[in-house]
Amino acid sequence: MSTTEETEQHSISPAEIPFSTPDALKPYTTDTGKILPRKYTRLSAREQRRITKTIKRSRKLLFSQ
Repeated sequence: MSTTEETEQHSISPAEIPFSTPDALKPYTTDTGKILPRKYTRLSAREQRRITKTIKRSRKLLFSQ
């Protein structure tokens, strides 16, 4: 195996995004903080539910802006 194969990172799925990183949640919200619908995020229904829970959890703990 070459070193490029070992260091290659996979993209994070919405289920793996931690709620303590608001920068990772920005692609799923508008500038005003509203959650984008599935037609814009192109997520499955399960992923959209998970990202919604994560955003709301982040809001409750005041990590996101």
